[in-house]
Amino acid sequence: MASSVHISLNVSSLDRSVDFYRRFFGEPKKLKADYAKFVADEPEIHLALQPGEVRGSGAVSHFGIRVDSTEQVRRWKGSLEGRGLPTTEEKAEACCYALQEKFWVSDPDGNRWEVYTVLEDIEQKADAGMTCCQPKTEAANPRSEEESHGVAACC
Repeated sequence: MASSVHISLNVSSLDRSVDFYRRFFGEPKKLKADYAKFVADEPEIHLALQPGEVRGSGAVSHFGIRVDSTEQVRRWKGSLEGRGLPTTEEKAEACCYALQEKFWVSDPDGNRWEVYTVLEDIEQKADAGMTCCQPKTEAANPRSEEESHGVAACC
């Protein structure tokens, strides 16, 4: 059996989160009144959702899916937008010592997902005063602590 990543999230509304992740990853493999599990093949990921306390300033900065090309980033973006998920695109963005092509999407509890490809590695972070690994709109207009959901200084 190949290795895979398993993530388990507490969610404030299982129904809203199932709706979001259904559009993000497809139909859940398991759906109960108090639990949902999504298993995606590409990338291989096992995501479990259960109602529970959602901490407004947890340790998670964001989740990411790295793909092989700019074309794959565009395909993911078009597919998710076609399923009704709003995205925030960034082209040739210097972040975390890499030049990246990416977009962002957030679930109902503010967990941010980045779908990206690395165009090239770079030796310097972007602007040292800027926060890395978050959409530019958030860097320009930081959210309150309750809304920030653990935005970190960089990845």
